[in-house]
Amino acid sequence: MILVINTAGTGLEFVLDNKYKSVTVEKQSVALPVEAEKFLTENGAKWSDLTAIGVVVGPGSFTGIRMGIAYAKGLAMGLGIPVVGINAFELYFAAAPDAFVAIDSGRGDFFVASSQHAPCTMTIEEVETEQMKCPRTVGHKPFDLKLGTTIVQNKLLRGNIDPVVPMYLRPSYAEENKNKNA
Repeated sequence: MILVINTAGTGLEFVLDNKYKSVTVEKQSVALPVEAEKFLTENGAKWSDLTAIGVVVGPGSFTGIRMGIAYAKGLAMGLGIPVVGINAFELYFAAAPDAFVAIDSGRGDFFVASSQHAPCTMTIEEVETEQMKCPRTVGHKPFDLKLGTTIVQNKLLRGNIDPVVPMYLRPSYAEENKNKNA
């Protein structure tokens, strides 16, 4: 069984095989271990049933991404199973490979990727121009986290699992402020 965890947004999301759960929480860091355990129990699974853990590495909430990766790595190390990073673009492309993905960053620009663009940030003006080069635009609706199971399986089959690190497409607020004050 593969557990997929997403902490890149404001809440928590889990997938186990084809079972999905979204949880609205006040503090992700406090709720993550409790909700993960509850999710497994609700689905009749135990930690020892897991063969791999997938975790969304971004783009998204700076703190949420780091916390989710740390939790997934800790679990995987303790269970002796692989942890596999999945980025949001992979989830969108699994459903729409020919799409232009534009995710509102909440900071006046967009996280973007397509077959013609490596993941980057763009202004709305750039998005309006560049999205015309693809048959459709996605990113305005949530991705389907259930696709994460297949993505993890495929990465494991290929055997080329990259180290699980956050996908940051720009500096954090702290880094930006440090550079402004330097």
